[in-house]
Amino acid sequence: MEVIGKIKLIEAEQAVTDSFRKRLLVVATEEQYPQFISINFVQDKTELLDRFAAGDEVKVSINLRGREWVNPQGETKYFNDIQGWRIEPLNNTSGTHTPSAGQRSAAPAASGEAPAGNFNEEEHDDLPF
Repeated sequence: MEVIGKIKLIEAEQAVTDSFRKRLLVVATEEQYPQFISINFVQDKTELLDRFAAGDEVKVSINLRGREWVNPQGETKYFNDIQGWRIEPLNNTSGTHTPSAGQRSAAPAASGEAPAGNFNEEEHDDLPF
């Protein structure tokens, strides 16, 4: 799947544990009713965001993740996550942000995962939301 739009926000990398890190990207779609899509980049993929800045127009390849969790009271809860695994500039000015001294340089995305299709808000499906 893909999300296309303009970068609204890139948060700093967070070290969740000693072995897990993540970084949040928010992309605003450009349609009649813009959507603000929150996308998590995890582990080595956090470095892909180093060369981008707010305002850049991008195409982000994503995977939808979901999990089930049973709380201590025995109630089952479901969680969804949008994970980015590739980001590409849409025009010549995007993706040319020079990292500051403390940032790592971006490496090309290398992933065995393939995109699942295009994310298009106009397409209708049988989901209730």
